[in-house]
Amino acid sequence: MSDREKKLEAAGYPLDRGPKEGPVIDLLSILGDTVYASGQVPYDAGVLTSKGKVPSQVSVEDATKAAALCAANILRAIITKLGSLDRIERVVRVTGYVNTDPDFTDCHLVINGATNLLKEVFGPEAGRHARTALGMGQLPLGTSVEVEAIFQLKK
Repeated sequence: MSDREKKLEAAGYPLDRGPKEGPVIDLLSILGDTVYASGQVPYDAGVLTSKGKVPSQVSVEDATKAAALCAANILRAIITKLGSLDRIERVVRVTGYVNTDPDFTDCHLVINGATNLLKEVFGPEAGRHARTALGMGQLPLGTSVEVEAIFQLKK
């Protein structure tokens, strides 16, 4: 197990709870040295852990934790498909979608959960990335958060 994977587990995300590949969509798409990770929702051991609108049904704090779980699921998908997080050079970009009430304007605070986990696992340089945080009227399965990411592979 790599140091990055140890950091992911130490943060509370066991490696064996990763997402499964679906019949229509791949967990990852690789083009050259770029890894595009499909959007992940806050599933843990097959259970969707956060559903509803932020902040009326899901608190900002709970949605932030859900965003971190989404990022953990992306990292688990990388481990499943590539064998190790050490294959990653750096995080390039994160896009986070938050299922919000119409007047909610703190989506960036929610997506900090994903950003902070990625920096914790990859370190301050390789974990630093461009980011967009968006408020949405609805997300698949009624989930509160979905996160997707782009990574650069090591050469």
